[in-house]
Amino acid sequence: MTTDDIASTLKLTAQLMELHEENPFKIKSITNAAFKLNKTDIDLNGKTQEELEKIEGIGKGIASKINELLTTGRLTEFTQLLDKTPTGVIEMLKVKGIGPKKVRLLWKALEIESIGELLYACNENRLISLKGFGEKTQAEVKKQIEFFKSNIGWYHFAAVEQYALELVEQLKTKYNTSLVSLTGDVRRKCEVISCIDILIATQEGVEMAEFEKGSSVKVNIVICEESDYFIRLFETTSSREFNIENFQLSQTRSEADLFVLNQLQYIEPELRENNNIIEQARVNKIPKLIELSDLKGILHNHSNYSDGINTLKEMAEYGKQLGYEYLGICDHSQSAFYADGMKTDKIVSQHQEIDELNKALFPFKIFKGVESDILNDGSLDYPNEVLNTFDFIVASVHSNLKMTEEKANKRLIKAIENDYTTILGHPTGRLLLSRPGYPISHKKIIDACAANGVIIELNAHPYRLDIDWRWIPYCLDKGVKISINPDAHEKNGYHDLYYGTCVARKGGLMKEMCLNSLSLSEIEFYFNSRKPKN
Repeated sequence: MTTDDIASTLKLTAQLMELHEENPFKIKSITNAAFKLNKTDIDLNGKTQEELEKIEGIGKGIASKINELLTTGRLTEFTQLLDKTPTGVIEMLKVKGIGPKKVRLLWKALEIESIGELLYACNENRLISLKGFGEKTQAEVKKQIEFFKSNIGWYHFAAVEQYALELVEQLKTKYNTSLVSLTGDVRRKCEVISCIDILIATQEGVEMAEFEKGSSVKVNIVICEESDYFIRLFETTSSREFNIENFQLSQTRSEADLFVLNQLQYIEPELRENNNIIEQARVNKIPKLIELSDLKGILHNHSNYSDGINTLKEMAEYGKQLGYEYLGICDHSQSAFYADGMKTDKIVSQHQEIDELNKALFPFKIFKGVESDILNDGSLDYPNEVLNTFDFIVASVHSNLKMTEEKANKRLIKAIENDYTTILGHPTGRLLLSRPGYPISHKKIIDACAANGVIIELNAHPYRLDIDWRWIPYCLDKGVKISINPDAHEKNGYHDLYYGTCVARKGGLMKEMCLNSLSLSEIEFYFNSRKPKN
């Protein structure tokens, strides 16, 4: 089992225990362990009970559960809880806004045992009479059910890409041809995927069922003649909004030749989302897109000074090992109690350690940053004298997410106007397929960043990818730079920069407009020039 599998099992175990009103202290312990594991890619396989117990946040009892999962593939306690819980009730736990306690009330008081029954009950106003609900809560539950149902059958790109690439290699081997490629949404590297499309040139029939074993994601295999391969690759890659009706298509030796034939600059697969890019290609105005190799440093990362898994030293050494020039450490600020945010004494200790590590790791440099919570009134949660001790500030919203657009705009713009704000972190707070994010006027927020010289984060975690790439062109028009940040909570999280780069390319980002494509000396100068002069 993977770490993610184990974290998910523990999380659901804790939810089911709360649903059945079991020991609250035990529930909290399991929940915290699941949260910790969910933040890391640490490989648990092969670890002994003793080694598991040494992992931060994992005590003897949790280690025993993990060990049982690793050795047997199951958890007895989890199985027993599943056996006494209707499947539909378990599904209800996936609906945002109703935790296990409310699900229990719906189950026991109204005898609701499925999401369908819950939606029906909302439509009949049956929830408003229940303690802890009310009209607003009922409306929110209905909204979240509709959001949940609309995302069934969708997967994060990061969850399917490796499987999709393996299928391509299997098909190449089985049918002895190199003319096999991912196509459709996967080839365009869309944030979420409902189907893996694969193109293959072969005279044989392909048994699709054979390639769908072991995965819930749908696989669509398109078969074509060898002579039509590049035409079909072009056609199947393009989105519906990327109108190819006026393209002249003929048999060519490569996909790029089709663009030459149509007197167009080559359009990368990621960009084939709408017709706007075709007009740019016609006048040779598509810039060179950013590459992962253009990133010189890794900004916005967490260590065990807050809710990260690895030590600051481990985070820095791994960043240097990967070939980066600098690391921006941004542990959570003091109001983030849920993430063990840093009080003033902890900041002093961290900065002392950074100074020592910078001497030892030279010329690699750790920049002193913080992810400062944007409070409900838009202020940052440290006084200026504390903010002034950092090299840069990532300002982010983490609490009170249920806001009107007007409230969210006002809150974010006040934070953007703060002289100490360097980067606006994950601007909408969205979690793909899980949470839509609070509503904002992207234009107003981007305009405010332009007016105040604030960078906008493209949070590279594959569950966020926030700012939405569709707003990157507007950022570029306004001269607002993007920072591709992994929001890593452990060292392997650095590799999420790949997913951030994928969607940055979809937005047409070039390295000249990416903050962390600056060299160490360049970004050092930038941070110093941005810092308020006191």
